[in-house]
Amino acid sequence: MIKKLQVKTSHRTEMIDVTSKVQAALVESKLTSGVCTIYVPHTTAAVTINENADPSVRRDILEFLEKNIPHSAAYHHTEGNADSHIKASLVGSSTSVLFEEGKLMLGTWQGIFFCEFDGPRQRQVWLKLTGD
Repeated sequence: MIKKLQVKTSHRTEMIDVTSKVQAALVESKLTSGVCTIYVPHTTAAVTINENADPSVRRDILEFLEKNIPHSAAYHHTEGNADSHIKASLVGSSTSVLFEEGKLMLGTWQGIFFCEFDGPRQRQVWLKLTGD
């Protein structure tokens, strides 16, 4: 089963917690045990799992990426978003989470984050739910 989630971003760079949307799609699927692959079909966005208890973690990640991969630099790609492509490649376009008894098996402090590097935009997150 493939489910497509809509994500509307409001800043050039941001990390949006999509854990509840992924969990809702899992419940809707009625699957109880398996693997959920979360995939972002964009070249300037990504997905990651990290701490969702303290929002300063997200800010630290985004600030680190901006410091080391600045928006304005001597890039060969001249569309103005070369940094976004690099950030997306480093963070990654997919991740997987196990689920059991219809619940995502995330650690106590973990959440699933859509990472926007070239917003604001209307984006998608695709889920592939495999199991029984």
